Amino acid sequence: PFQATQLWNSIIHALHSQVEIKRRRQHLKTYKNCFTGSNAVDVVVSHLMQSMYLSCNDISRLKGVRVCQALMDHKVFEPVGAKLYLFKNEKETEFEDTNTSLYKFVNSSLTPPLLRRNKGNESLSPEQICEQKTKRRSKVEELLQSINVHASLCPKITFFVCLFMVSVIEDVWKQQTLLRLLQLIDIPLLEDILVSSVKRKPDCFGREDLIISNTFLDREVTCSLNLPELDKWLFAAIECLEYFPDQFIVMVSQQLPQSANKPSSPNTYKKILFDVIIKYYSQKKDSLLATQDLNIHSGIIELIEKGKTDQALEASQLYLKLLAPNIQEELHRLLTFLAIASDPEGYKLQKQFDNRSVIIKTCTKFILQNKTLSKPQAELLAQFLMDNHSELFKTPLTLLELTSRRLENLLKGQDPDIDSGFTFCQRVTTKQYEDEKQQTNQYLLALVREMDNDPSVPLKQKKKLI
Repeated sequence: PFQATQLWNSIIHALHSQVEIKRRRQHLKTYKNCFTGSNAVDVVVSHLMQSMYLSCNDISRLKGVRVCQALMDHKVFEPVGAKLYLFKNEKETEFEDTNTSLYKFVNSSLTPPLLRRNKGNESLSPEQICEQKTKRRSKVEELLQSINVHASLCPKITFFVCLFMVSVIEDVWKQQTLLRLLQLIDIPLLEDILVSSVKRKPDCFGREDLIISNTFLDREVTCSLNLPELDKWLFAAIECLEYFPDQFIVMVSQQLPQSANKPSSPNTYKKILFDVIIKYYSQKKDSLLATQDLNIHSGIIELIEKGKTDQALEASQLYLKLLAPNIQEELHRLLTFLAIASDPEGYKLQKQFDNRSVIIKTCTKFILQNKTLSKPQAELLAQFLMDNHSELFKTPLTLLELTSRRLENLLKGQDPDIDSGFTFCQRVTTKQYEDEKQQTNQYLLALVREMDNDPSVPLKQKKKLI
């Protein structure tokens, strides 16, 4: 119950703080302090994808609509002009995920419920506020000390403590991911990774209302296919459409055959969907993988070229963990579709070439485009990601072990680096050190003599070398 309350409050807080509230017009009337339905769904979906409770890829826009419907049913917000429909059955009020549907918060104050509870602190003196913070801090410390004892008796205590450690846990995950990635590939600079991994890639159209397609248009496309069931090819293609702007969804709907009496073959639908997907990604300026992460891409390609596929797969998994959640999800859907479409036994994309060649030649630039990499290298990486799309977005066991070990040390109050799993040097005895020191001197002396006795090296060059 505590977890559910915390999650709902965080969603409401995200809506209050992130939706764009302004004056808007609807049906020749102007309404103040309102927001659009599509904007609310964008905020909810983005919040859920980044939430620690729901850190998975199974968060669709339809689920965001259902959450908004539940919030509207519980009077968190209401449709604009709702007072005109007092006699209408409340059950008929349906939340709409469009840019034309307007909503406003029920309470006149835009202060979220979580912040509204602390209004009483305004009358407290600085000393009293400091005293309250000290008391809360001491309670947290007591919980941390007793967490191992009470975890089995009261799991809610464990969860309560974790709420205070969200930022710590995120930092540990990212730190361990980077450390493990550095073990697998050589990265000269980390600045680009640290900056680019947290940025959301801007949409090439530059319009907020075209970021994510309308859910109802998406479902309309699904229903318009007029087939007894969707095969995995069509299902994967439709999954990609969820990240497309509205204009492309409308384009698909207009091209689909409208006659129900003469159902078309699945290949007709596949050609339409494939052409639209290619057209959408061809118009985007940037690829899904950031160009500033070139060092990581080169390191993974080098592992593939050397035949170290297991290490290349783990490095790819770690790298994708550093990307923004929305980029991970879009890349996952695109790779899944491309892998299915490249099946030689599937729908023939072009008559003169096999499916795999068409996909690699056409779609590599959608995933990765960098002038520094050669075309064969970029195609090699794209092909590797396609072939391993089902494993790419899993968390490596090594990372799980390292992270859990570090968090365990933090909870026990121990040095988190005492057993990090990374060994960069090894302790030797004094005798071993002296022996190796003597051997080093002997090797250096032999090298000097060899250079001094070499008649092919000029005297000036000898002095420089020595």
